Formats: sequence, C-alpha cells, structure tokens
Amino acid sequence: MSTVAWLAALPWVAPLFGIVRLARSKPSLSDAPPVTGIPLSVIIPARNESGQIETVIRSVLASTYTPFEVIVVDDRSTDDTARKVAALAATDTRLRLVAGRELPRGWYGKPWACQQGADAATGDVLLFTDADTKHHPDLLSHAVSMLRQSKADLLTVAPHQLVVSFWERVIMPQVWVMLGIRYHPDSVNAATRPWGVIANGQFMMFGRASYSAIGEHAAVKSEVVEDLAMAQRVVGLGRKLYFVFGYDLMETRMYQTLGQLIEGWSKNVFIGSRISLGRNPVLRFLAPIGMAFNAVFWLAPPLALVAALLGYATPLLLPAAIATVLSLLFWSLISFGMQVPAWYGLIYPLGASMFLWIMARSAWRGTRRVEWRGRVYDETTGIATEPAPPSTPVQG
Repeated sequence: MSTVAWLAALPWVAPLFGIVRLARSKPSLSDAPPVTGIPLSVIIPARNESGQIETVIRSVLASTYTPFEVIVVDDRSTDDTARKVAALAATDTRLRLVAGRELPRGWYGKPWACQQGADAATGDVLLFTDADTKHHPDLLSHAVSMLRQSKADLLTVAPHQLVVSFWERVIMPQVWVMLGIRYHPDSVNAATRPWGVIANGQFMMFGRASYSAIGEHAAVKSEVVEDLAMAQRVVGLGRKLYFVFGYDLMETRMYQTLGQLIEGWSKNVFIGSRISLGRNPVLRFLAPIGMAFNAVFWLAPPLALVAALLGYATPLLLPAAIATVLSLLFWSLISFGMQVPAWYGLIYPLGASMFLWIMARSAWRGTRRVEWRGRVYDETTGIATEPAPPSTPVQG
C-alpha cells in the first residue's frame, strides 16, 4: 500500500525539483561593470501614487550615474501625487513633472503615460520604471552597462519583491512561483518566439533608436499587460530582449493591501495568461484554465486528506497525507526563499484559494471591464471613464 501511496503522491514531488530553478539568480545585473556618460531619461508613470512616489523619486535622484533626468508623468491622479512631485522638483532641476493629458480613445492609461514621458525625454537611453520601486544608487550605472554589453534592444530586470503584510505573504508566492518557473531569465533569453518571453514593466530600458524602431508605446496602446506585449513585440520583430536579476540593486512592493492585491491581479491575470501563449485561439482559451488548474493542484492534497479523515475517502488517507506533507514542504521553502517566515508555507491552501478566486474574478470580467486606480475601461468603445483630476499646477 505504501508503494501505491507514494506513486499516487509522485506529482507533488516534481515541484521540489523546480526550486533549484527558482533559486538560480543568474544572469545578474551586478555582473556588468558600472558605466556613466550616456544621457539617460528615467520615466515614471504615476496615477494615485501619493503613498510611495517620494520614495522612488528620492532613490533615483540618489543615483551615482550621470547624466540623467527624471520625468514623472502624473496620469491625471485624483490624490496629491502631482503636488508631492512638484515640491520635489522645486529642489532638484533633474526632476520634471509632466501633466498627463486626457486619455485618448483606444489607449490604456499606463502606455499613454509612458508615451507622454518618452515624448518629453531628452536622453539617448530611456528607462521606464514604476512608482512602487526603490533603486539602489548603482542601479542605473549597471543597467546602462548591461544594455550596451548585451546589445539588447530591451533590457528588463527582476527586482527583489518585498512582501510585508499578511495577505502579501499569502498570495504573492502563488503568483511568483508560476511566473518564475514559466519565465526564468535563462529561458526568456534563449527564446526565439514571442510566446516565450516577458518583460517586467517595473524596469524596461531601451536605447532611443531601438524604442523608436519598435514603435514606442503606441505599438501597445491597447494592451492591458503592456510589458508582456512589448516584450513579445521586440522578439516578434527579430530584435533582442535581455532579462536579468537585480535583487541586490532594486526592490519593489507591488501591492500593500488585500484590496490592492485583488484589484491588481484581477486586471492582469486573465488577460496576461491569454496573450502569453500567442494568437492561437485554442491555447488562448486553455491558458486561464491551466492557471486555475495550478491552484486546484495544490488544493487537492489537503482537501483529500480532510475528506479521508472524515471517512468519505478512506483509501486516500496515506497518499493524501504524503502529498500534503510534500506540498507544505514546497511552500515553506518558497516562503523562506522570498524572505518570508517559513511557517507561511503551512497556510498555502489559503493563498491558493484566494488566487483561484482572483482568477475566476478576472476571467468573469475578461476584457469587457478592466478597472485600475479609479478608471474603468470599456473594450467595446475604447473609452475609459474616470473621476476628474484635481486642478494642481504642474510643470510641462
């Protein structure tokens, strides 16, 4: 019986081997020797980022790189994001605030903000980074060096992910395990087809000429997951994308509350899973199902164990117990690797259940209703509705 039980539990052994892949943090951005001298524009699209905009700006302005400028595009925020940026800009001439114009028909907010930032930029190298990031002083020097060394058209970086609150520590590992296994930089850099690549919108660096040749953000104006779409476009045009780890040079905290986690991943997860497998209609249909199956896979052992203990599935008791122990071990190691207390791995079923619900919520909305930071996008009309921004004086 024990042999049969182990065989039945064998599928939950395989993920443990995947930890070796997840633990590999090469290629690393730190491997490129720091350089300076090429004019660089750092573009930060910001919509309702009052709580964190000062952190990212101060971290970028502390950079050892020269010369560079920082352009913050206030994407019609309804909070005091613009006012905070304007106050910082008054103390440092390298920082400029651009007032985001009204969203045109057919555009999503982030691509439009990025495009406006690029139009205002003067640098030969363009870096698009997010308001939820924090940069090490040497980040820009290593990144420009790596862009040149790799001869990439697009350099993108995987930063250290901060997960601080209870719900971050419960839900975020579920997402990052899937992304980390599917899109490890080794496999992304070796990919020759668009469906094998991804970019991290928190850090996308282009040479000016490459950015223009790719079609700029106008080429992905109607994409919710614009970073993934941009990566696919780069490779689809026969150009080079290079993906590296930057754990020691950059950190980010994507979402801080349960509401932000639900809103953020509901926006991305269904649509992103569909376009990640290209234009094949069968694969696009199956991709969200595959992501949902991943959550079910991890929920099956503890559910079967509970059923067996209650007398409803007694023959499953031993294999379910083995599979549950293996699952708990896997998620405890994942938590430890994300610098989270390992005991969070013991409550992974809660995270898997929450992710399954978010996936269902995202699939139910599909592309017909996308919400983010107070904007609601209607795919059928290409028009977004939003609250009116406050009248805050900003620099052009």
